[in-house]
Amino acid sequence: MPGRPPVFAGVVLSVTLMAAGCTRDQPQTITVVSWGGSYGRAVDEGAILPFTEATGIPVNVEDYNGGLAEIRAQVDIGNIHWDVVSLEISDAVRACDEGLLEPIDIDALPPGHDGTPAAEDFVPEARTTCGAGFLYASTVYAYNEDYIPAETPATMADFFDLEKFPGRRGMRRVPQGNLEFALMADGVPRDQVYPALTTPEGLERAFRKLDTIKDEVIWWEAGAQPQQMLADGEVVMSTAYNGRVFNARVLEDQPFVIVWDGQLLAVGQLGILRGTPRLEEALSYLGFATSAESLARIASRISYSPTRRSGMPLVTTHIPSGVEIGPHMPATPANAARALLYDWSFWVDHQDELNERFSTWLAR
Repeated sequence: MPGRPPVFAGVVLSVTLMAAGCTRDQPQTITVVSWGGSYGRAVDEGAILPFTEATGIPVNVEDYNGGLAEIRAQVDIGNIHWDVVSLEISDAVRACDEGLLEPIDIDALPPGHDGTPAAEDFVPEARTTCGAGFLYASTVYAYNEDYIPAETPATMADFFDLEKFPGRRGMRRVPQGNLEFALMADGVPRDQVYPALTTPEGLERAFRKLDTIKDEVIWWEAGAQPQQMLADGEVVMSTAYNGRVFNARVLEDQPFVIVWDGQLLAVGQLGILRGTPRLEEALSYLGFATSAESLARIASRISYSPTRRSGMPLVTTHIPSGVEIGPHMPATPANAARALLYDWSFWVDHQDELNERFSTWLAR
């Protein structure tokens, strides 16, 4: 992103410091914020606990449901109690543009597992000025096979087909994902979805498609809700995060099936709040958590793909269940072939207006 200063040399920690901890005799406790649930447990086991063991830096953990409101409030008043936050990439870029996040020098991050410099090891779509690539996560839809015993859904169009597959649907209460899914269900090719959404006609088409199922939608906000709604039979299908659906199936024996067609594949990022007084410790954690080894440890506990090339071969088995995890990862070739790559630049430009329009549509 242009117009952002590089991290100045006195702030950037060396790779050695990131691995070994800060130079202060008594490092400050940092607060790491993420999405909670099975994702939070995977991050805790794969990154946070190993980080504290390696560095001696204590970590508090808080959960949130995304967005920038709390980050803005903390930075605006200068009372910062969050340090490192998991962010959707469009939020990370918007926060960077608003001066809410510290810039990150990718060259200061640890090299890949095979020694490749970080700038080459991260996939290109994971690199932004103020964010470090974390994991590929996918918004998919899933169904409870106990409630759909005969012909089963296989395409995005099936999610919107109430005649063929009657019953309530679960969807996240945001425009992101829902507008893309609606256009794909209405026959728009994946490579034309975002060009269509930049036009009034394309937006109208998306909302018209959403109109066809609106009365049957139960809206969710937290990532744990879709699995609960599916388990309770409150909905027969729901959009959801692929890793949480997978963990619910293999760890809780839930009869959930993911439909990969039209999955919205996105990169998550870690960002550091601008002005945190615990910057050294926060940088140390960010470097550790985005290393290939940490990403692989997390991905081995929940089926989100590492955003480092050298981290991908390190993930073979889902550690809690022993299941081969490759077929369940969103960025593997077979699943990615049916994916729409999330266009964060579109949402950076159109987030506010589409949030307003979506809220108005919901209220009708």
